Amino acid sequence: MVEAPESVGKGRDAMENAEDYPEIRKATRAVCDRFPDSYWQDLDRRRAYPTAFVEALTEARLLAALIPQEYGGLGLGLSETSMILEEINRSGANGGTAHAQIYTMGTVLRHGSDEQKRAYLPRIASGELRLQAFGVTEPDAGTDTTSLTTTAVRDGDHYVITGRKVYISRVQHSDLMLLLARTTPLDQVARKSRGLSVFLIDLHQAIGQGLTVTPIPVMFNNETNALAFDGLHVPASSLIGSEGEGFRYILDGMNAERVLIAAECIGDGRWFLERACERARTRVVFARPIGQNQGIQFPLAQAHIHVEAADLMRRQAAALFDRGEPCGPAANMAKLLAADASWEAANAAVQTFGGDGFAAEHGIERKFRETRLYQVAPISTNLILSYVGEHVLGLPRSF
Repeated sequence: MVEAPESVGKGRDAMENAEDYPEIRKATRAVCDRFPDSYWQDLDRRRAYPTAFVEALTEARLLAALIPQEYGGLGLGLSETSMILEEINRSGANGGTAHAQIYTMGTVLRHGSDEQKRAYLPRIASGELRLQAFGVTEPDAGTDTTSLTTTAVRDGDHYVITGRKVYISRVQHSDLMLLLARTTPLDQVARKSRGLSVFLIDLHQAIGQGLTVTPIPVMFNNETNALAFDGLHVPASSLIGSEGEGFRYILDGMNAERVLIAAECIGDGRWFLERACERARTRVVFARPIGQNQGIQFPLAQAHIHVEAADLMRRQAAALFDRGEPCGPAANMAKLLAADASWEAANAAVQTFGGDGFAAEHGIERKFRETRLYQVAPISTNLILSYVGEHVLGLPRSF
């Protein structure tokens, strides 16, 4: 079990030492080392959830990293926590199978009532409750979140929820889901971002009682679903914070999510490079190691440089977040740089392995499929470019 390091609460700076929280990295590696490539290859073949791996992370308290100690968590900052997800992906595992358990609770932590915090956070920290599902995306709205059409209408002591969501992951392995729905009609608000509210849904009570879950097969081992809400009644106490302020609450957590996803991409990039460099050193063709050829060596060197640059931006964004300073631009840029770098490293690794890069036994093709996701989700690289153009460079809004 991981204990909170002595550095907690002493003014974290992501650049304060070269090793970067060695106790956190070591604890994460100790868990990951118990789950070799064969474990992940078997799950990928069966499209199965890594139950044992998630339970091991829970036991080690790693999924409770951002929950304050008063609620049973480790009370870590984003800088330390990002190292956990980097190490998970660097081991060859897939942090996406459980990463939402780390950061989705932030909406409850920052905007929930004291009663909600006491009721949920200790049980999320212990793993008694899993909060891994995040219900925002809709079939017709996509990344245009303020245009979502799922509604929650107040009816006495309940809200009645109607609408659809899509690509909502880990629903079958969650007890709770954070849901964004419109509580004030669009034509009655001054701005599209107003009138949206956040609810904490008990999935055990909801499924089959107004909520239908339909799995969506995808190109890699990620359990994701389409959700249909048909008059689902939820208690009014499910509302997090104030009615109509949900979009702001959701945005508040997205910077943390983007930094942590960047960390996963950095872990992926380093995994690809480590595997590819070992292959380049040991694979002999035409009586010489293939890594001696510039056609192999240069793409790997270029990918390494880009992973290291993304890492620096990840550290900057995490440090800003931990100090409570504005970090939106840095978080977005970290996510874009890291997603691009991991995808570049993935392509270089496939090229280095040649035909073996497509063989399941080496794991390259599995991770290749997994890291491709981050060009699209949880926010597409194009939307990040639009954000930077408008909010950083001061250019006209592009959409």
